[in-house]
Amino acid sequence: MDLSQEEWEDQLAKDDNAVILDVRTPEEVQEGYIPKARNIDFYLGPDFMAEIEKLDKNKNYYVYCRSGNRSGQACSLMNNLGIKNAYNLEGGFMNWAGDVVEE
Repeated sequence: MDLSQEEWEDQLAKDDNAVILDVRTPEEVQEGYIPKARNIDFYLGPDFMAEIEKLDKNKNYYVYCRSGNRSGQACSLMNNLGIKNAYNLEGGFMNWAGDVVEE
């Protein structure tokens, strides 16, 4: 499910069962990331799927990438693997106005 930047941030703030998932490359993550995000690189292909399959299906996943494209695809894959609550950040990290951790 796609959420606007504001919806994503508001819903995340109220969700005590949330996991933030960053599906960008490690190089992109070095440019900054949303606090508490876990990184699983979408471009890992089969390894990405293997990592997604290990996730707790009872959690709510807030997924983002650079622009919202990869994270949208990731949410669809997660839904197909039985993760019902995967929320895509529309516009991705490049439009994110919330807190950022910089390395």
